[in-house]
Amino acid sequence: MSAKDNDRGDRASRSSCNSKATMIVVSNRLPFILKRDENGVLQRKASAGGLVTAVAPVVIRGQGNWVGWPGIHLEDPNEKIPESDPNDKTPTAGLRSEKIVPIRAEPKLFDSYYNGCCNGTFWPLFHSMPDRATFIADHWKAYIKINEEFAEKTVHALHLLNKQKKDKNGSPPIVWVHDYHLMLAANWIRQRAEEDEIKCKLAFFLHIPFPPWDIFRLFPWSDEVLQGILGCDMVGFHIEDYCLNFIDCCQRNLGCRVDRKNLLVELGDRTICVRPLPIGVPYERFVQLAQNAKPVFSTSQKVILGVDRLDYTKGLVHRLKAFERLLEKHPEHIEKVVLLQISVPSRTDVKEYQDLKEEMDQLVGRINGRFTTPNWSPIRYIYGCVGQDELAAFYRDAAVALVTPLRDGMNLVAKEFVACQINKPPGVLIVSPFAGAGEMMHEALICNPYELDDAAEVIHRALIMPEDERTVRMNHLRRREQLNDVDSWMKAFLKAMDSLEEEADDLGATTMQPVTIDDFDEYLSKYIGYTQKLALLLDYDGTLAPIAPHPDLATLPLETKHTLQRLSNMSDVYIAIISGRNVDNVKQMVGIEGITYAGNHGLEILHPDGSKFVHPMPMELQDKVVDLLKSLQEQVCKDGAWVENKGALLTFHYRETPVPKRAALAEQARKLITASGFTPAPAHCALEARPPVQWDKGRASIYILRTAFGLDWSERIRIIYAGDDNTDEDAMLALKGMAATFRIVSSNIIKTSAERRLSSTDSVLAMLKWVERHFSRRKPRANSLTYKNARKARDTIQMHMSYQMPSKTSPRHSPPHTPDKGSSGSDSS
Repeated sequence: MSAKDNDRGDRASRSSCNSKATMIVVSNRLPFILKRDENGVLQRKASAGGLVTAVAPVVIRGQGNWVGWPGIHLEDPNEKIPESDPNDKTPTAGLRSEKIVPIRAEPKLFDSYYNGCCNGTFWPLFHSMPDRATFIADHWKAYIKINEEFAEKTVHALHLLNKQKKDKNGSPPIVWVHDYHLMLAANWIRQRAEEDEIKCKLAFFLHIPFPPWDIFRLFPWSDEVLQGILGCDMVGFHIEDYCLNFIDCCQRNLGCRVDRKNLLVELGDRTICVRPLPIGVPYERFVQLAQNAKPVFSTSQKVILGVDRLDYTKGLVHRLKAFERLLEKHPEHIEKVVLLQISVPSRTDVKEYQDLKEEMDQLVGRINGRFTTPNWSPIRYIYGCVGQDELAAFYRDAAVALVTPLRDGMNLVAKEFVACQINKPPGVLIVSPFAGAGEMMHEALICNPYELDDAAEVIHRALIMPEDERTVRMNHLRRREQLNDVDSWMKAFLKAMDSLEEEADDLGATTMQPVTIDDFDEYLSKYIGYTQKLALLLDYDGTLAPIAPHPDLATLPLETKHTLQRLSNMSDVYIAIISGRNVDNVKQMVGIEGITYAGNHGLEILHPDGSKFVHPMPMELQDKVVDLLKSLQEQVCKDGAWVENKGALLTFHYRETPVPKRAALAEQARKLITASGFTPAPAHCALEARPPVQWDKGRASIYILRTAFGLDWSERIRIIYAGDDNTDEDAMLALKGMAATFRIVSSNIIKTSAERRLSSTDSVLAMLKWVERHFSRRKPRANSLTYKNARKARDTIQMHMSYQMPSKTSPRHSPPHTPDKGSSGSDSS
């Protein structure tokens, strides 16, 4: 065997990688193309993408599954995906039809999802072109439905694996979700897998850029997208910049705790690892293609090559204008240089793309008309697809490659060009700093496509670059791309998932440190300051006390109780517990004197001096409560479900009900509650029957604050509100901009008005300890405003109760702007 053969063998052994776990890949499209022949019979055609080349062998070797849309709408739900052609030697040939889980969707719905939301909204927005994005609610609803369908099919695939017991070495299977088409699916996959008690690891990889926060926040449903992605255990992007953009959005949009140094995000009780995983190309395959390709240029002129999909993100118009500027500024290149631009048709039925094609056609015609001589035309323009053999020849023989998108996730054209540069001397690569490749291919020439004069000078420099400099630059580029090819990317992914069979290096930090008192310094110290009083408004269940199977078991942890007791003795700290329990029960559970208690979401309020506020109730509802209680007990109190009578409220609990039966019981209870004239409100595995009065935790919170601190309460105090469910959202919304708000959340998709998210009741305790430390450092102040001093103010308040919300509530004005408050606002969007 020759040394050359030995080298090839080493590379082949390096490129193969095996996973400890079986893998399920979830992508918008299946890894092959389905077409019907003249007889209407389905045929399966190979797909040559780099992703397929790297991922398919791992899926096949592990006997995993691939979930995706087949590319055509299959009307017959029983029509099977055909097996691959016996002569097919491509990577997907071994993927048997039984391992394929196709998505079937109604064509109109799929069009709204794909062309409407994915390509009409996410594509331009994530490429930082918000002016081209449309925000249409129906498209978003279609996106949700299709993602739910993908999640359902993926859980079906997990069940298939579970039955076959193909988990390798007991490792749970990896579900790998791909790209912007499926940013919600992971969260639902996780929920349903947990309900069905199926273990799995979840990962997501985005193949396009992730935009900065000021762009991403424009999307009306941005919180849901972030939480959908955070359903995964690991989230991958091409480069670290995109990772940091994502982490920034998680902190500023969701109020998550993050670790930028170790690239971690905390949501609920889980830590999500965020990793840069720069994708490569099948390097050796392109080298082989370049070695075997026949010459395609019959000219001695230098060829500048551009290869792109016809898309507004690729900067094609800017590129042609830069080339025109080159001919203007450097006429010595006339008749010596040709620009060969290959534009692959894309989304030809979309007007925006039709307009771009027309603009390109006119621009090519104008430039050619301006500079053409009898023996030469400056631009050769190919609008169409080019085979890989011919493309490799173009790459190999080009003197310069122009990869100058306005924005791009990575751009593999730059890497393919480098792999095919086997000639001596080699060509020169020019890349845009706005492509992921520009962050990594340091030896390429960097060209800002927006600056036409500068772009023309960079092209000129590439054309006249000395051979030795070209060789040095290209040698470095080729070594890096050979090392970091697509198989290396696959290995990096498996390593990040701790699923690489061969021994891997240390994974680095994969879990967030527990919340400490110091974590609240940045957010709260500037907001609260050292002179203002503080009102602590706190929910009970799920905030101060952990959620328990039965309300009577949700006891307040001793350390939390002692901390609240000490805080209640501080003159500058006012405490109110606002709960869904009845007021006597919540007081009994907390057991601290001298603080305010609000029960039934504020319908009953017990002040520290013993006085009590009760919201008036319509007489007819009192009889209906008894009838509804009886109906619920007779019809839905089964399979572990029961009804809690809180007086003004009833709560139907189904936490102990088996998961498959919950939805039906909850729906039946919802109908009974509605029919009785009450409002059904979801809680933690429960459904509350609320009276139809316009009163909630938001209005109750403002009433408590006005009672304790007077009409000008918003100017006198700072406020912290913490809660864990939808009833607390009413208070967070009412106090928005006037309070520091915390939502204690699970990892499910939850939209919140809170500025920060906390993972558990332990995190709330840490926050309370921070408050205690902060106020214990203050010097006592004379004439501190206490509750008793505010009694007079409370007596002057005229409360006008009604059963309809007035057109405008009492004016809530924010405190005057101070540097402290401003700092808090800028950190917590």
